[in-house]
Amino acid sequence: MKKAYGLLGRNIGYSFSKGYFTDKFEKEKLNCEYDNFDLEHIDNIKEVIKDQQVLGLNVTIPYKEEIIAHLDELDPIAKEIGAVNVIKIDHTQKLTGYNSDYFGFTESLKPLLNKSIKKALILGTGGASKAIAYALQQLQIESVFVSRNPDFNELSYNDLDEDIMHSYPLLINCTPLGTHPNIHNYPNIPYEYISKNHVLYDLIYNPSETTFMKKGKENGAIVSNGLQMLTLQAEKAWEIWNS
Repeated sequence: MKKAYGLLGRNIGYSFSKGYFTDKFEKEKLNCEYDNFDLEHIDNIKEVIKDQQVLGLNVTIPYKEEIIAHLDELDPIAKEIGAVNVIKIDHTQKLTGYNSDYFGFTESLKPLLNKSIKKALILGTGGASKAIAYALQQLQIESVFVSRNPDFNELSYNDLDEDIMHSYPLLINCTPLGTHPNIHNYPNIPYEYISKNHVLYDLIYNPSETTFMKKGKENGAIVSNGLQMLTLQAEKAWEIWNS
């Protein structure tokens, strides 16, 4: 009997995970399959887990936070982050939530860092941004969220002046701005203050070079997309499902 895994989300036809795991299962000759579960509403998860062959799920936009209410248990790191992107389902149908985003991000960011990077701006406040904030905390990099509707302790895009841009050399785009097909979109930051001392990291992986990255590169910044993070978090998910 085939072991089944899949991705929970909404409008996920573009998904990286299905292609990644399907290739992996073929290459490694594993008797497994991976499907997209495109849910209009998170309550529909009940239908997904009725199938006793489903042993593990990835979770993407917009359910990384909403899913928590439907789980039986939370891994301590996922609890601290407040977002889940991996679910392990045991033989009793118990659902345990984990977060592998923070691991993927941390390991893919490390090679881009230098000792002068002590502060970061996180653009966007969705589910993925929570894992990024946790990862930066573990790396002892101070971070601030930038939002169109800033909350207490957050910055607005209008607040980003030369001083702030100079003080925060690491910028992480956690917004969907620039994702295919809307590749000309980008976060509204003052790119004229980006320099060779900056690192611009975009969680988007399609296109492989976003406008955010291009604008950073034009000013000499180090740039990266989110593909390495995705690969690392996917392998971590596989490890969790098989532990």
